[in-house]
Amino acid sequence: MAIAFLKGHGTQNDFVVLPDPDGDLDLTDSRVQALCDRQRGLGADGVLRVVRTKALPDAPADIDGDVWFMDYRNADGSIAEMCGNGVRVFARYLLDAGLVDATDFPIGTRAGLRPVVVRPDGAVTVDMGPVRRLGESTTTVAGQSFTGTGIDVGNPHLACVLDGVDLDSLDLTKQPGFDRAVFPHGVNLEFITRQAPGEIRMRVHERGVGETRSCGTGTVAAAAAALGGEGALTVHIPGGTVHVTITEDSSTLTGPAVFVAGGELDQTWWDSV
Repeated sequence: MAIAFLKGHGTQNDFVVLPDPDGDLDLTDSRVQALCDRQRGLGADGVLRVVRTKALPDAPADIDGDVWFMDYRNADGSIAEMCGNGVRVFARYLLDAGLVDATDFPIGTRAGLRPVVVRPDGAVTVDMGPVRRLGESTTTVAGQSFTGTGIDVGNPHLACVLDGVDLDSLDLTKQPGFDRAVFPHGVNLEFITRQAPGEIRMRVHERGVGETRSCGTGTVAAAAAALGGEGALTVHIPGGTVHVTITEDSSTLTGPAVFVAGGELDQTWWDSV
């Protein structure tokens, strides 16, 4: 059986997309790790498997079985609840492949349904759901401690607004420290500075991946922490720019979704990893 793939990114947070409607692929941790490895595989921050909800045993029970489900895996093979950049790429794939017949539709995730709208220019707006604030905690980078706000956007974040800190000086090549009693399953860590009015800049260390060029849910968490309430912000990340709105009971993320390549995985290689 040929194993088709596409390679895409959202603000340079990149993914391997695997169409697998009936859930036939044996997507092991080792295969995800090999696919995401930038020397021995295709290279990516994660894998997006395109599967019907009914074909995925651990999908939330309240999502209709015929809804397309984004089965997202981090680069280390671990399963993640949600990915804001990934869901935009996923949405573009569904529309481009003719798997949906409208430009607005829901996508299933382990964090629940995420309605999306694909714009004429190829950008995608995602209803990211409510933002839940978890209280303060700290992270440590190269011995320096920073306080941030715990944010739940379907997955856990600690967003640190660092006024007066040079973001470029932070060494995010190593896993920053965090309180495992607060975040027992790991946490995405955002480091934020305010720029011009209505704009912030962010770097992120993603759990299971490391520093990435962007993190969609992270930009929402960053905006929520910087705003402290409702509002809208433009968020600059190393991979580009997105726009986030926060309301009392929801949030939206708008940004690009780009495809760069497609093909078939070598069956011998797949069987060996």
